[in-house]
Amino acid sequence: MEKIVFYIIGTKICVKKGDILKEKVEAIVNPANVNLKMGGGLAKKIKKIAGEEVEKEAINKGKIKTGEVIYTNGGKTQFKYILHSATVDENFKTNYEIIRQCLQNIFNTVNKLEIKSIAIPALGCGTGKLDSFEVAKIMVEEVLKYFSKKFLLEEINFILYKRSDYENFYRVFEEYLRNLTKKTYKNPIPTVDIIIEYSDGVVLIERKNYPFGWAIPGGFVEYGESCEETAIREAKEETGLDIEDLKQFKTYSKPDRDPRFHTISTVFIGKGKGILSGGDDAKNAKVFKKENLPENIVFDHKEILKDYFDYKLRSS
Repeated sequence: MEKIVFYIIGTKICVKKGDILKEKVEAIVNPANVNLKMGGGLAKKIKKIAGEEVEKEAINKGKIKTGEVIYTNGGKTQFKYILHSATVDENFKTNYEIIRQCLQNIFNTVNKLEIKSIAIPALGCGTGKLDSFEVAKIMVEEVLKYFSKKFLLEEINFILYKRSDYENFYRVFEEYLRNLTKKTYKNPIPTVDIIIEYSDGVVLIERKNYPFGWAIPGGFVEYGESCEETAIREAKEETGLDIEDLKQFKTYSKPDRDPRFHTISTVFIGKGKGILSGGDDAKNAKVFKKENLPENIVFDHKEILKDYFDYKLRSS
């Protein structure tokens, strides 16, 4: 099978000529109409394998706007989800801006459902008759935007049935990603961690995702966001707390501090206000003191906490 593969921050991106219904992924994208009837093209093929109940589930969710995405179960297919993306309007017309909206909403839905792997066809190149070279440029641009923000996907497959579409996607992805994967995306990733002082201790979260264990709240700096803004946002998302008296503590940058990839973390200290509750990537959030820290602390957060408690002792 003809394909080209890239890796961005540990995520596999594959451009492949083939049949999307044969992919071994968690979810696939169905190019839909706003009424969500699966009457032609790829939608018809999906319905034939998945069963009519998938179409009924989609229709029961109600008519959607062009560019929007809804999801259903995978029916009789091997997929957990089918993402129905409205690539055409009521007159079965489309344009490049609609395809861009579809991609953005697909990635939003992926994060909402915590999907790890997905297969996407050449949206708008069937019924819509858009030029697949231009569609490929939109898709690669939206992929790069996705990776500049919080992301969950571990594998993205662009599956092209027609040879001409495959050749266009190959050219675009080769041009856009080859140098980036060699240079830009080998750079360390900026993150923040925030030591939240709360109820005579510090807040740690129990992680839902790998690496599993207890950690200082924190996360990736999103595009257009300062480190301070990231710290406040991540604290709210993972602990439910608002932050006061935020101040920068130290920076930690050992290449092996994160088992997934090389990160550089700016660590902050702040006072938490509100009611503590685990959320987002945290399945639990608790207050700990120096003498009762949990055993399973991930990343280099034991070192960070030691530095913090030493700093507090010197400051007292």
